[in-house]
Amino acid sequence: MTAATATTAETFRPALHYAARNTWLNDPNGLIFHDGVYHLYYQNNPLGNVWGNMSWGHATSTDLLTWTEHAVAIACDENEDIFSGSIVYDRANTSGFGTGSVAPLVAIYTSAFKPGSGHEGVQAQSLAYSLDGGYTWTKHAGNPVLSRSSAEFRDPKVIRYDDGEGSYWVMVAVEATDFQVVLYKSDDLTNWELLSTFGPANATGGVWECPDLFQLPVDGDPENLKWVLTVNLNPGGPNTGSAGQYFIGDFDGTTFTSASTITEGLQDPDRLGEYQWLDWGRDYYAAVSFSDAPDNRRLMIAWMNNWEYANQIPTTPWRSPMSLAREISLQTGDGNLLLVQQPAGDWAALATPQPFSLPETTIPHGVRVLAGAAGTVQRIDVTFTPGSAEEFGLILRGDGVTGTRVGIRPGEGTLLVDRRESGKTDFHESFPSIDTAPIRDNAGSYQLTLYVDRCSVEVFAQGGRVTMTELIFPAETSTDLAVYAVSGTATINNLQVTQFA
Repeated sequence: MTAATATTAETFRPALHYAARNTWLNDPNGLIFHDGVYHLYYQNNPLGNVWGNMSWGHATSTDLLTWTEHAVAIACDENEDIFSGSIVYDRANTSGFGTGSVAPLVAIYTSAFKPGSGHEGVQAQSLAYSLDGGYTWTKHAGNPVLSRSSAEFRDPKVIRYDDGEGSYWVMVAVEATDFQVVLYKSDDLTNWELLSTFGPANATGGVWECPDLFQLPVDGDPENLKWVLTVNLNPGGPNTGSAGQYFIGDFDGTTFTSASTITEGLQDPDRLGEYQWLDWGRDYYAAVSFSDAPDNRRLMIAWMNNWEYANQIPTTPWRSPMSLAREISLQTGDGNLLLVQQPAGDWAALATPQPFSLPETTIPHGVRVLAGAAGTVQRIDVTFTPGSAEEFGLILRGDGVTGTRVGIRPGEGTLLVDRRESGKTDFHESFPSIDTAPIRDNAGSYQLTLYVDRCSVEVFAQGGRVTMTELIFPAETSTDLAVYAVSGTATINNLQVTQFA
């Protein structure tokens, strides 16, 4: 690679998001907080920058903002690829993998068995354990520990469940092409008993993958707890391609019962916009949460890409970033329960002094570039009040007029991200897009917080009740921030731009 090519490639390397140094990554795996460190494992091709040779890469952080890449944690071999899964801290050494006073970390992952192996064509669940805090791993000699003789049984997330009289391990995994979550129980992580199944339900336009199951208080009330089941699917998202959905209900240690299911069985395509989505953007997939996060926080990370064009995005030698870590809560809104998401971490620590501020301003029809607000890595906080305009919003990472448009159409109740002129878009026919999400005003206004990085924008609207995550590939010189209105006026009540170092 020439120096010029290398410079162009690094133009898009994110400053706020994790990306591997020079290889491919996809689904986050094995997220756990252990001994003061956040561990991010992930699907990784250690030999290239497109999907293949699936192994578990590894990165760590103490603040969820800056990450250190480590050696491959669990490598593929001649018998198996290492597909997605999770990690638990086996405090009581129920697995027997611990030694002396050292309790093990245990990874539960999908073995995708290769031709010529003893389980050719099967996906089954296997174990590996670590006695040094998650840096080196030993595969269990008795793998796999759970098989359904299925080619599509994968992505185990394991949690510890306590019924008040005792506790045991619960696994949620998927039969991907059956649109079904399968739940199992174990006392020792090695021997598993089927508990129940869930699905098909709501979105079934693509295979189900990467489930998660956790409990959250409603509106912060520790006496009012609900269970949340998340399921990612590909394709079938609200704006095509990959996406993640969630269900809210109850789990009694055996069965998850959803109170938020809209359609049983295969989806009604006319109701896609009614389902509860983790994110309405094109680039938020395989989202899973951390085990053992401090203070019982529920923290989640997703792969920031879309299988429609994942192998073609214009970055080299690395390919694909992760989303920001998000803290999620369960809140009441418009008579329903919904997940609310906010970026986690001390962002003030990364901010440069003297943010740009714009006082209350009326936006006329047209585009106005904001002098002094340009940048490539920034947080934008803005509140709008609609006027007569059909559409209003921001144009970010722009060159005066063109750029990535983040707008609101109040008459339609729509939030949109338009990346047709966001820079490099010709690497795949489905990348140039206008993606939308439903949004309601809050006392007549719309509040947006946007995290803009060198190849992405994450939008948190109305306090995180609606999110949209999108990759963008602007020119290095496209740094302008502009406001705009279409066919009328709107009001900016306040706008602040914080630059990140």
